[in-house]
Amino acid sequence: MDITQASLAALNTAFTTAFNTRLTGTETTYGRIAMTVPSSTRHQAYPKLSELGPMREWIGERYVERLERDGFTITNRKFEKTIAVAADDISDDQIGLFTPIVNDMGQVAAELPDDLVWEQLEAGFTTEHYDGQMFFDTDHPVVGKDGAETSVSNFQGGAGAAWYLIDDSRSIKPMIFQDREAPKITPKTNLNDDNVFWQDEFVWGAKRRCASGFGAWQLIYASRQPLTSENYAAARAAMMTMRGHGGRKLNLRPKLLVVPGTLEEAGLELLNAGRNAAGADNVWKGTATLHVENRLTLI
Repeated sequence: MDITQASLAALNTAFTTAFNTRLTGTETTYGRIAMTVPSSTRHQAYPKLSELGPMREWIGERYVERLERDGFTITNRKFEKTIAVAADDISDDQIGLFTPIVNDMGQVAAELPDDLVWEQLEAGFTTEHYDGQMFFDTDHPVVGKDGAETSVSNFQGGAGAAWYLIDDSRSIKPMIFQDREAPKITPKTNLNDDNVFWQDEFVWGAKRRCASGFGAWQLIYASRQPLTSENYAAARAAMMTMRGHGGRKLNLRPKLLVVPGTLEEAGLELLNAGRNAAGADNVWKGTATLHVENRLTLI
Protein backbone atom coordinates (compact mmCIF):
# COMPACT_ATOMS: atom_id res chain seq x y z
CA MET A 1 0.00 0.00 0.00
CA ASP A 2 1.29 3.41 -0.94
CA ILE A 3 1.62 5.57 2.17
CA THR A 4 -0.22 8.79 1.47
CA GLN A 5 -2.29 11.11 3.63
CA ALA A 6 -5.42 9.68 2.01
CA SER A 7 -4.45 6.08 2.77
CA LEU A 8 -3.45 7.04 6.31
CA ALA A 9 -6.80 8.79 6.79
CA ALA A 10 -8.57 5.59 5.78
CA LEU A 11 -6.35 3.64 8.21
CA ASN A 12 -7.20 6.07 11.01
CA THR A 13 -10.89 5.54 10.34
CA ALA A 14 -10.45 1.75 10.45
CA PHE A 15 -8.48 1.87 13.69
CA THR A 16 -10.91 4.32 15.33
CA THR A 17 -13.84 2.12 14.34
CA ALA A 18 -12.12 -0.96 15.77
CA PHE A 19 -11.36 0.91 19.00
CA ASN A 20 -14.87 2.34 19.47
CA THR A 21 -16.65 -0.90 18.53
CA ARG A 22 -14.93 -2.81 21.31
CA LEU A 23 -15.14 0.18 23.68
CA THR A 24 -18.93 0.25 23.50
CA GLY A 25 -19.39 -3.51 23.18
CA THR A 26 -17.36 -4.67 26.19
CA GLU A 27 -19.30 -6.01 29.17
CA THR A 28 -18.27 -4.40 32.46
CA THR A 29 -19.10 -5.20 36.10
CA TYR A 30 -18.25 -2.10 38.12
CA GLY A 31 -21.84 -0.85 37.85
CA ARG A 32 -22.96 -3.63 40.18
CA ILE A 33 -21.45 -1.79 43.14
CA ALA A 34 -20.53 1.71 41.91
CA MET A 35 -22.46 4.79 40.87
CA THR A 36 -21.01 6.77 37.96
CA VAL A 37 -20.52 10.46 38.71
CA PRO A 38 -19.60 12.85 35.87
CA SER A 39 -16.71 15.12 36.79
CA SER A 40 -15.79 18.51 35.36
CA THR A 41 -12.79 19.36 37.51
CA ARG A 42 -9.52 17.73 38.53
CA HIS A 43 -10.70 17.33 42.14
CA GLN A 44 -14.34 16.45 42.76
CA ALA A 45 -15.83 17.22 46.19
CA TYR A 46 -18.60 15.06 47.66
CA PRO A 47 -20.95 15.44 50.63
CA LYS A 48 -20.86 13.04 53.54
CA LEU A 49 -23.14 10.17 52.54
CA SER A 50 -24.53 9.61 56.03
CA GLU A 51 -28.18 10.54 55.65
CA LEU A 52 -29.91 7.53 54.12
CA GLY A 53 -33.07 7.58 56.23
CA PRO A 54 -36.72 7.89 55.12
CA MET A 55 -38.91 11.00 54.86
CA ARG A 56 -40.33 12.34 58.11
CA GLU A 57 -43.72 13.72 58.95
CA TRP A 58 -43.75 17.50 58.58
CA ILE A 59 -44.53 18.82 62.03
CA GLY A 60 -43.51 22.39 62.72
CA GLU A 61 -40.58 23.64 60.69
CA ARG A 62 -38.68 21.54 58.18
CA TYR A 63 -35.75 19.52 59.47
CA VAL A 64 -32.88 20.44 57.14
CA GLU A 65 -30.29 17.77 56.38
CA ARG A 66 -27.44 19.91 55.15
CA LEU A 67 -25.13 18.13 52.74
CA GLU A 68 -21.59 18.94 53.75
CA ARG A 69 -19.89 19.22 50.39
CA ASP A 70 -16.44 19.00 51.95
CA GLY A 71 -17.09 15.46 53.15
CA PHE A 72 -14.39 14.00 50.93
CA THR A 73 -12.63 14.58 47.61
CA ILE A 74 -11.72 12.24 44.76
CA THR A 75 -8.90 13.31 42.45
CA ASN A 76 -9.03 12.26 38.81
CA ARG A 77 -6.18 10.25 37.33
CA LYS A 78 -4.93 10.12 33.74
CA PHE A 79 -4.39 6.83 31.87
CA GLU A 80 -2.94 6.02 28.46
CA LYS A 81 -2.14 3.16 26.12
CA THR A 82 -0.02 3.78 23.02
CA ILE A 83 1.05 1.61 20.09
CA ALA A 84 3.39 2.21 17.16
CA VAL A 85 3.25 0.56 13.73
CA ALA A 86 6.31 0.56 11.51
CA ALA A 87 5.92 2.34 8.18
CA ASP A 88 7.26 -0.76 6.42
CA ASP A 89 4.42 -2.88 7.86
CA ILE A 90 1.87 -0.43 6.51
CA SER A 91 3.59 -0.33 3.15
CA ASP A 92 3.63 -4.15 3.08
CA ASP A 93 -0.14 -4.36 3.82
CA GLN A 94 0.29 -5.95 7.26
CA ILE A 95 -2.49 -3.85 8.84
CA GLY A 96 -4.62 -6.92 9.52
CA LEU A 97 -2.08 -7.96 12.14
CA PHE A 98 -2.58 -4.75 14.12
CA THR A 99 -6.34 -4.19 13.93
CA PRO A 100 -7.03 -6.77 16.71
CA ILE A 101 -4.51 -4.94 18.90
CA VAL A 102 -6.37 -1.66 18.42
CA ASN A 103 -9.59 -3.55 19.11
CA ASP A 104 -8.09 -4.74 22.39
CA MET A 105 -7.12 -1.17 23.25
CA GLY A 106 -10.82 -0.35 23.17
CA GLN A 107 -11.56 -3.26 25.48
CA VAL A 108 -8.99 -2.32 28.13
CA ALA A 109 -10.19 1.28 27.99
CA ALA A 110 -13.74 0.07 28.64
CA GLU A 111 -12.57 -2.20 31.46
CA LEU A 112 -10.54 0.47 33.24
CA PRO A 113 -13.48 1.34 35.56
CA ASP A 114 -13.67 -2.34 36.56
CA ASP A 115 -9.96 -2.37 37.38
CA LEU A 116 -10.20 0.80 39.46
CA VAL A 117 -13.45 0.11 41.32
CA TRP A 118 -12.69 -3.47 42.37
CA GLU A 119 -9.16 -2.51 43.40
CA GLN A 120 -10.59 0.36 45.47
CA LEU A 121 -13.09 -1.99 47.10
CA GLU A 122 -10.32 -4.23 48.43
CA ALA A 123 -8.45 -1.18 49.69
CA GLY A 124 -11.40 -0.51 51.98
CA PHE A 125 -9.89 -2.67 54.71
CA THR A 126 -6.87 -0.37 55.03
CA THR A 127 -8.12 3.02 53.78
CA GLU A 128 -9.96 5.69 55.80
CA HIS A 129 -13.22 7.23 54.64
CA TYR A 130 -14.73 10.62 55.54
CA ASP A 131 -15.61 9.60 59.14
CA GLY A 132 -11.99 8.85 60.01
CA GLN A 133 -12.55 5.09 60.09
CA MET A 134 -11.52 2.46 57.58
CA PHE A 135 -14.20 2.03 54.94
CA PHE A 136 -14.77 -1.49 56.32
CA ASP A 137 -14.71 -1.04 60.07
CA THR A 138 -16.45 -2.07 63.28
CA ASP A 139 -16.47 1.48 64.69
CA HIS A 140 -18.19 3.91 62.31
CA PRO A 141 -19.39 6.78 64.53
CA VAL A 142 -23.14 7.46 64.41
CA VAL A 143 -25.14 9.84 66.62
CA GLY A 144 -27.94 7.90 68.28
CA LYS A 145 -31.49 8.97 69.07
CA ASP A 146 -30.40 10.23 72.47
CA GLY A 147 -27.68 12.39 70.94
CA ALA A 148 -24.84 10.19 72.14
CA GLU A 149 -22.30 8.79 69.72
CA THR A 150 -22.43 5.07 69.10
CA SER A 151 -20.49 2.69 66.84
CA VAL A 152 -21.90 0.90 63.80
CA SER A 153 -20.08 -1.95 62.05
CA ASN A 154 -19.95 -2.95 58.39
CA PHE A 155 -17.21 -5.55 58.88
CA GLN A 156 -17.61 -9.06 60.28
CA GLY A 157 -13.91 -9.63 60.86
CA GLY A 158 -11.85 -12.65 59.87
CA ALA A 159 -8.68 -13.17 57.84
CA GLY A 160 -9.76 -15.27 54.84
CA ALA A 161 -10.94 -14.39 51.34
CA ALA A 162 -13.33 -11.46 51.57
CA TRP A 163 -16.98 -11.57 50.51
CA TYR A 164 -19.42 -8.69 50.42
CA LEU A 165 -23.16 -8.29 50.98
CA ILE A 166 -24.61 -5.22 49.28
CA ASP A 167 -27.85 -3.26 49.06
CA ASP A 168 -27.89 -2.51 45.32
CA SER A 169 -31.47 -1.21 45.25
CA ARG A 170 -30.59 2.49 45.60
CA SER A 171 -29.20 5.14 43.27
CA ILE A 172 -26.46 5.73 45.83
CA LYS A 173 -23.92 2.91 45.81
CA PRO A 174 -21.11 1.86 48.15
CA MET A 175 -18.50 2.74 45.52
CA ILE A 176 -17.99 5.65 43.12
CA PHE A 177 -16.65 5.68 39.58
CA GLN A 178 -15.77 9.26 38.69
CA ASP A 179 -15.73 9.91 34.92
CA ARG A 180 -13.82 13.00 33.86
CA GLU A 181 -12.90 12.32 30.22
CA ALA A 182 -14.25 9.51 28.06
CA PRO A 183 -11.79 7.23 26.25
CA LYS A 184 -10.62 8.30 22.83
CA ILE A 185 -7.90 7.30 20.41
CA THR A 186 -5.66 9.91 18.80
CA PRO A 187 -3.41 9.28 15.76
CA LYS A 188 0.05 10.64 15.11
CA THR A 189 0.05 9.86 11.40
CA ASN A 190 0.94 13.10 9.69
CA LEU A 191 3.79 12.46 7.27
CA ASN A 192 5.60 15.41 8.86
CA ASP A 193 5.26 14.13 12.47
CA ASP A 194 8.55 13.61 14.29
CA ASN A 195 7.78 9.96 15.00
CA VAL A 196 7.50 9.34 11.25
CA PHE A 197 10.71 11.20 10.44
CA TRP A 198 12.89 9.84 13.25
CA GLN A 199 11.49 6.37 13.95
CA ASP A 200 9.78 5.64 10.61
CA GLU A 201 6.61 4.60 12.45
CA PHE A 202 3.06 5.78 13.00
CA VAL A 203 1.57 6.09 16.47
CA TRP A 204 -1.92 5.73 17.94
CA GLY A 205 -2.60 6.59 21.56
CA ALA A 206 -5.65 6.10 23.78
CA LYS A 207 -6.38 8.33 26.77
CA ARG A 208 -8.91 8.33 29.63
CA ARG A 209 -9.29 10.48 32.74
CA CYS A 210 -11.22 9.05 35.68
CA ALA A 211 -10.95 7.78 39.25
CA SER A 212 -12.64 5.57 41.79
CA GLY A 213 -13.52 6.13 45.42
CA PHE A 214 -15.73 5.11 48.30
CA GLY A 215 -19.41 5.96 48.50
CA ALA A 216 -21.85 5.00 51.25
CA TRP A 217 -20.29 2.50 53.68
CA GLN A 218 -23.74 1.70 55.08
CA LEU A 219 -24.73 -0.07 51.86
CA ILE A 220 -22.07 -2.76 52.01
CA TYR A 221 -21.07 -5.31 54.62
CA ALA A 222 -17.73 -7.11 54.31
CA SER A 223 -16.63 -10.38 55.85
CA ARG A 224 -13.40 -12.34 55.84
CA GLN A 225 -14.99 -15.16 57.79
CA PRO A 226 -15.82 -18.44 56.01
CA LEU A 227 -18.85 -18.10 53.73
CA THR A 228 -21.27 -20.26 55.73
CA SER A 229 -25.00 -19.99 56.27
CA GLU A 230 -24.35 -18.86 59.85
CA ASN A 231 -22.00 -16.03 58.85
CA TYR A 232 -24.23 -15.06 55.93
CA ALA A 233 -27.24 -14.89 58.26
CA ALA A 234 -25.32 -12.73 60.73
CA ALA A 235 -24.21 -10.35 57.96
CA ARG A 236 -27.78 -9.98 56.68
CA ALA A 237 -29.07 -9.34 60.19
CA ALA A 238 -26.38 -6.72 60.82
CA MET A 239 -27.35 -4.84 57.68
CA MET A 240 -31.11 -5.06 58.11
CA THR A 241 -30.97 -3.80 61.69
CA MET A 242 -28.50 -1.01 60.98
CA ARG A 243 -29.55 2.45 62.11
CA GLY A 244 -28.33 5.84 60.98
CA HIS A 245 -28.05 9.20 62.69
CA GLY A 246 -30.83 9.89 65.16
CA GLY A 247 -31.53 6.19 65.46
CA ARG A 248 -33.36 6.11 62.13
CA LYS A 249 -33.98 2.75 60.52
CA LEU A 250 -32.09 2.58 57.23
CA ASN A 251 -34.30 -0.18 55.77
CA LEU A 252 -31.39 -1.82 53.97
CA ARG A 253 -32.00 -4.68 51.53
CA PRO A 254 -28.92 -6.91 51.18
CA LYS A 255 -29.70 -8.39 47.75
CA LEU A 256 -26.27 -8.81 46.15
CA LEU A 257 -23.54 -11.21 47.31
CA VAL A 258 -20.12 -10.56 45.76
CA VAL A 259 -17.41 -13.21 46.04
CA PRO A 260 -14.01 -14.01 44.48
CA GLY A 261 -13.59 -17.12 42.33
CA THR A 262 -12.48 -19.28 45.25
CA LEU A 263 -15.85 -18.76 46.97
CA GLU A 264 -18.01 -19.38 43.90
CA GLU A 265 -19.00 -22.90 44.96
CA ALA A 266 -19.86 -21.78 48.49
CA GLY A 267 -21.92 -18.91 47.09
CA LEU A 268 -23.80 -21.14 44.65
CA GLU A 269 -24.55 -23.67 47.37
CA LEU A 270 -25.73 -20.96 49.74
CA LEU A 271 -28.03 -19.14 47.33
CA ASN A 272 -29.06 -21.76 44.75
CA ALA A 273 -29.20 -25.17 46.44
CA GLY A 274 -32.59 -26.49 47.49
CA ARG A 275 -31.19 -28.17 50.56
CA ASN A 276 -28.28 -27.46 52.88
CA ALA A 277 -25.45 -29.83 53.85
CA ALA A 278 -27.62 -31.40 56.55
CA GLY A 279 -30.37 -32.22 54.06
CA ALA A 280 -32.82 -29.63 55.40
CA ASP A 281 -34.53 -26.99 53.29
CA ASN A 282 -32.11 -24.18 52.41
CA VAL A 283 -33.81 -21.11 53.86
CA TRP A 284 -31.30 -18.77 52.16
CA LYS A 285 -32.06 -19.91 48.63
CA GLY A 286 -32.79 -16.91 46.39
CA THR A 287 -32.23 -14.34 49.13
CA ALA A 288 -29.54 -12.59 47.09
CA THR A 289 -28.03 -12.54 43.62
CA LEU A 290 -24.53 -14.00 43.35
CA HIS A 291 -21.82 -12.08 41.51
CA VAL A 292 -18.44 -13.78 41.08
CA GLU A 293 -15.77 -11.15 40.40
CA ASN A 294 -12.50 -12.41 38.94
CA ARG A 295 -10.64 -9.22 39.88
CA LEU A 296 -11.00 -9.85 43.60
CA THR A 297 -8.17 -11.38 45.61
CA LEU A 298 -8.63 -15.14 45.90
CA ILE A 299 -7.18 -15.58 49.38
